[in-house]
Amino acid sequence: MEKIEQYVIDFVRNLRNQHDLRQEDIANILDVKPSFIGNVESASHPAKYNLKHINKLADHFGLSPQDFLPKKPL
Repeated sequence: MEKIEQYVIDFVRNLRNQHDLRQEDIANILDVKPSFIGNVESASHPAKYNLKHINKLADHFGLSPQDFLPKKPL
């Protein structure tokens, strides 16, 4: 897994925890199956968030899609 991919996964996981949300809640926001979120958060699966996911999450939480990315290249 690339560092940038892990950064986004960690950002979403932290956002989920800060808002006391379950993986199922994020799945509902993204209109995906709850197992997808579990797969994304598991290092043993190749599932990743894509730009559409980031855009939906940014809209839901009132953030910019840029907030989900690091300030400098990793």
